[in-house]
Amino acid sequence: MPDLISNSHFPAIAALELGFFAREGLDATIEHIFPASRAFEALRDSAVDFVAGPAHGMLFAFPQWRGGKLLAALAQGTFWMLVMRSDLGAKRGDLSVVHGKRLAAAPVVDLGLRLLLEEAGIDLKKAAVQIVPIPSPELSGFADGVAAAKALSEGKIDGFWANAIGAEIAVRRGVGTIVLDVRRGDGPPAAFHYTMPGFATTDRTIEKDPAMVAAVVRAIVDTQKALRRDVHLTDEVARKLFPSEEASLIVDVVERDLPYYKATITEVAVSGLNDFARRAGLLKGEASYENVVATRFSHLWMA
Repeated sequence: MPDLISNSHFPAIAALELGFFAREGLDATIEHIFPASRAFEALRDSAVDFVAGPAHGMLFAFPQWRGGKLLAALAQGTFWMLVMRSDLGAKRGDLSVVHGKRLAAAPVVDLGLRLLLEEAGIDLKKAAVQIVPIPSPELSGFADGVAAAKALSEGKIDGFWANAIGAEIAVRRGVGTIVLDVRRGDGPPAAFHYTMPGFATTDRTIEKDPAMVAAVVRAIVDTQKALRRDVHLTDEVARKLFPSEEASLIVDVVERDLPYYKATITEVAVSGLNDFARRAGLLKGEASYENVVATRFSHLWMA
């Protein structure tokens, strides 16, 4: 039975998944481990059985994808947004606003922002762009986006690269403006496939208990289907996990992203992921689709 599911970027959805794990006869618990690199190290060291997190984070613990595999996508595409202070008058898609600014991003997450800006033709040094950790340690890690929105409202940063909850909070409070939403076509086209929220395990777990792994993949697919049928399921669990403001946003945020809640991992996505990983210094040379994805379970994505 899986003991721990670590580093979920969607705590409300992770809690919902536990119900579907139970239906599969799996007794699972969730532990948050921050940053994502440490969660994947815990997976490598057998401290946890599965990890939910940004797919490229695997390479911090499994060099060249050796010893671990992606089982399914929790959703499609790069899932972070660039938000800038609203008083800067930033326009959607106009990255000139980052010149001379201080931008916050969590560890592992920051790699995507750096490469995106470089690919958009911005020399970070010449443009005097600072990319710094999210400056709210009491929140950072469990709810990076919430911490980033708080830091933005306090004037500690000029912008942030974080999840949709953080972006939504900043916009609704009137302190932030969304400049880039990669999933919806903003920024360099390649940025969509920099990473994805993936679900991963080790090769040894796959060999030791493939039936359990298959059950976990089915549970993820069932959760995604349930959300498409009734997005308000997230509201029920969110109110048990989040302060009232954040909980009240969950349904709206998830509903907008429902088209991306698919378990399929395409060869195009893996090619883009590997290209990003090489450019970020996480991968050397090539890695085949089969090196990255546990294809023996791929038929379950469409079940």
